[in-house]
Amino acid sequence: MSIEVAVRISAQLGEGPTWDHSSSTLLWVDILASEVHRYAPSRDDDAVLVVPQHVGAAKPRAQGGIVCNLRDGIALIDRDGTKSWLVYWAREGVRGNDAGVDPSGRLWAGTMRYDQAADEGWLARVTGEGSAKVMVDKVNTSNGVGWSPDGTLMYYIDTPTRRIDVLDFDNAAGTVANRRPLTHVGHTDGWPDGLTVDADGCIWVALWGGHAVRRYTPSGELDREIALPVDNPTACCFGGQDFTDLYVTSARSGLSDQALMERQLNGSVLVLPGIGTGLPGVAFNG
Repeated sequence: MSIEVAVRISAQLGEGPTWDHSSSTLLWVDILASEVHRYAPSRDDDAVLVVPQHVGAAKPRAQGGIVCNLRDGIALIDRDGTKSWLVYWAREGVRGNDAGVDPSGRLWAGTMRYDQAADEGWLARVTGEGSAKVMVDKVNTSNGVGWSPDGTLMYYIDTPTRRIDVLDFDNAAGTVANRRPLTHVGHTDGWPDGLTVDADGCIWVALWGGHAVRRYTPSGELDREIALPVDNPTACCFGGQDFTDLYVTSARSGLSDQALMERQLNGSVLVLPGIGTGLPGVAFNG
């Protein structure tokens, strides 16, 4: 196993890596810099699009372009750069955070308060037509969301709970039920942040403050932990030609000068080639 630097950069709050297999590129965001990045490994090129607001996540769209979970709602950006609101839900002190696309192409977009006040965020389901419905409420810091390979389970992280939760998922209806803890992350192990699900149905989780990513089995057992040369890994996804490379974003926000000196890769995007096998993502159907 090796740990390599995909993008050497000083991102304030790198997040939301998503492999766009239609273009063989990695989408990721720097939330506080209001930047959407598109990294092409074949050219070792990281292109940057500056957006009007803090951006929690960016995902490919089936018809081209991207969908973004911005501070004030869900925005569409076309290939030519045209921007439009799909859903506008601005609330004072609240911003968009992580998001995921379910097996039918619906976006599940999370929010949080800037001051991280408890129970004032939510996780909403957004359709391509612009219908939005809150599916999980009273959330503090909405983070990782992903689905089992058979589409019957949804995994979800509200970071301050230190849990990875699992919910029954009805793909036809786009609904969830029976939320329960899958596993807990110990108080000395970091905070669970973004997640991805591999072809075996195991859940990979980035541990903010934990210097590591972990792999949990579908029953919630800790299967593997990989130490990383960054303090705050934020999220992960599989990419590459065969979906065998694990990309991990990280952040510099909140770190001391000493920490930044000791770990100069903080804020960079890392890649762990051949670490496992992921599944192709689904593009948003809007």
